[in-house]
Amino acid sequence: MKIFLDSADVDEISQVYTWGVVDGITTNPSLLKIAVDKRKESIDLEIYIRTILKAAKGTPVSLEVTETQADKMFEQGKKLFKFFNHTAKNVCIKIPINTAIDNEGSQFEGLKAIKLLSKEKIPVNATLIFTPEQALMAAKAGAKYISPFAGRIDDFIRDQNKIKYNKTDYFPAEGLNNVEIKDDNGIVSGIDLVKKCVDILKIHKLNSEIIAASLRNTRQVREAALAGAHIATVPYPVITELIKHKKTVDGMKKFIEDIVPEYANFK
Repeated sequence: MKIFLDSADVDEISQVYTWGVVDGITTNPSLLKIAVDKRKESIDLEIYIRTILKAAKGTPVSLEVTETQADKMFEQGKKLFKFFNHTAKNVCIKIPINTAIDNEGSQFEGLKAIKLLSKEKIPVNATLIFTPEQALMAAKAGAKYISPFAGRIDDFIRDQNKIKYNKTDYFPAEGLNNVEIKDDNGIVSGIDLVKKCVDILKIHKLNSEIIAASLRNTRQVREAALAGAHIATVPYPVITELIKHKKTVDGMKKFIEDIVPEYANFK
């Protein structure tokens, strides 16, 4: 499974690429705002984004559109790709699967934009995926990447059942069985959503890759890998936890204590 960093903070991005295990970056307008607000001095957003692209050279970086109508998303996506892709040849355009904010609006603007951009050979990351059906539609429209939001589904199920929680709390992949839980149309957890999206693509030999998104803790990353996700996009704090274990620290202390000086000085 590939690992993408879910961040627009260039300091975090530069740091994780020194570790040699990160395969791409996902950003969105909210993450960009956090990164910009963090820097008190005025910054040139164009230069800042190009710095991110250069830091991630050789791996994809998702840049999200801000429009909501298909034709405008298509035009904005093309402009973003043309404007930034020559920097490091790694831009991917992020499109929400459905941009309607109520049931009265058109439900298909995102899907149409995905199709149009894909026809132009512009790689698309279909985002805000909350059902396997949405994943299937995005794959049929030609999305290169499809991002089911595992953590937000866990939140949704807990909210529906008035269960108190912190966002980083673990939610069982098999769902909660100690209470009469309401699931989400047969989806019992965020990881269950990821697995069903993976299964549909595999069964029907669709070429898109599933990005397990909105992952909140290290166990969820592991379960996304076991569910067959092609990619996990992980926030910086969670990535830093993936390498930690108390017994690793204990083992290192013991090894260092036991070093024979002669062994350490071999030339």
